[in-house]
Amino acid sequence: MKRLRYIKQICLAAVLMALGSCNTLDPIPTNDFTDANFWTSPENAELVVNMAYNQMYSADKMWNDEALSDNIFEGRENTHQRIIRNGIADPSLGLFASEWKWAYEGIKTCHVFLQFIDIVPGMTAEHKEKRKAEIRFIRAHLYFRLVNFFGDAPFFTSDVSLDESQSVSRTPKAQILSFIHQELDEIIPLLPNRNQLSTADNGRITNGAAAAFQARAYLYESNWPKVIEYCEKLINQGETFGNYSLFPSYAGLFEAANEYNQEVILDYAYVPPVKYWSKYYDAAPLSAGARLNAYAPLQELVDNYLTTNGLTIGNDPSYNDNNPYINRDPRLAATIVFHGGQWKNFDGTTRTIYIRPGTGETEQEKMDVYINSSSNSTATGYYMRKYYDETAITNYQSGLNIIMYRYGDILLMYAEAQNEVEKIDENTWNNTIGALRERAGFTDPAAISYPSTATQAQLREIIRNERRSELALEGLRYYDIIRWKAGAQYLNGVIHGAKFANGGTDYIQLDNRRFDENRDYLWSVPRAEMDINNNLRPNNPGYGN
Repeated sequence: MKRLRYIKQICLAAVLMALGSCNTLDPIPTNDFTDANFWTSPENAELVVNMAYNQMYSADKMWNDEALSDNIFEGRENTHQRIIRNGIADPSLGLFASEWKWAYEGIKTCHVFLQFIDIVPGMTAEHKEKRKAEIRFIRAHLYFRLVNFFGDAPFFTSDVSLDESQSVSRTPKAQILSFIHQELDEIIPLLPNRNQLSTADNGRITNGAAAAFQARAYLYESNWPKVIEYCEKLINQGETFGNYSLFPSYAGLFEAANEYNQEVILDYAYVPPVKYWSKYYDAAPLSAGARLNAYAPLQELVDNYLTTNGLTIGNDPSYNDNNPYINRDPRLAATIVFHGGQWKNFDGTTRTIYIRPGTGETEQEKMDVYINSSSNSTATGYYMRKYYDETAITNYQSGLNIIMYRYGDILLMYAEAQNEVEKIDENTWNNTIGALRERAGFTDPAAISYPSTATQAQLREIIRNERRSELALEGLRYYDIIRWKAGAQYLNGVIHGAKFANGGTDYIQLDNRRFDENRDYLWSVPRAEMDINNNLRPNNPGYGN
């Protein structure tokens, strides 16, 4: 399915443009698609389903979401994410407009499909209902992104005219979320589970994906009993929702050879050269063929990783910040390239990456060394590793799928929800946090076993930090900070790189980020949209109208 779905997208864009321009009063042209002659075959209907999948998410969305957090620094230019994090965004920011436009374009595709699918001949009623369920999931996903960024948003469940779109008002976020939950509950019985998918259908939306979406949506609302309910469906009801488990290798989870493994609940597929992403061309070590470094992990993320005995670096007396990368959580090396770390080349050979100033012997080795925050090499003293695709082609064009929901996150959501309802018990710890750490490569029992003397508040902090280490560079950190209302804690103040400044005596100082508690939990409605439609006002607080 991965290959078939995305090869067909090139011609589909033109098809949808034709559909979007149709008017029911026009005569039927003989050389173009209209509503009257497009919805005449299952093949054409599948093309629209494929387009909706394409519009659901992307690698760029994930990387941009991650750059909104305290895990990443974009140092080469003043990107829209950097502008937001530095507290200087206004309603005319391009990202506000592009995210809004992208979501509603995808929603329109979903509405057009739902409007016409019933007239398509040659499809069984059961098949139509399954495709409708997939489309309803995608529409819910797009609305979910909208309300998480903008709060109240224009909301409709069928296609609207241009005039209607320019006069609609904003629907309360809570009402849209209620619709999302209802939709997901309704489509769960209509979707197959993971065990029922054929190889050709790998990557399609399942009832397990709908349950995982429910858990995440309720998580963002702090509805802990509902989070527990939907996580338990995936943990305990494998016969109904499909059998999921942790993939044995944390690093291997993000490798092309292991796509569609037992941990992946839903991913977004790529097939180069038809469809690919190439973030690593501006994020990998320069010695490995990157063009430059514009996207680098921060010291604050590195510091989050525990030592191998399960202690934070501030509580481990054996930790030495002059040799900070030894005896650390194995997920650090699987996620980030640090000085002295290993890099596997495209030809399968492995070599050491030198980043600390004054190191490296050959010209190639010296290419990755930190110089300053505006040089072509890393601005932070680190490079990315997670999602590095060893099978990528020219200029890091990668066909590696991007994971949207995985079982590891289900375990983390379950642990957090259980602890919020009542202090997490030893059994739940062992099956969630303990299992994740054991899979990661921890061997010291002190790191894996239940911290029985910890308070509920201390366990909350442990679980939150575990989410950061486990899910780093997967596009989820920003949403965690927003739902915890922890913007001032994590997104305010100077951010740092490695201890390479002033001859290695100080940490690199980068941007002084600013987070306004009264404004920055939501984005502004795009100025251009408010100029067209005055009913979108008033704007979100702090941005003006």
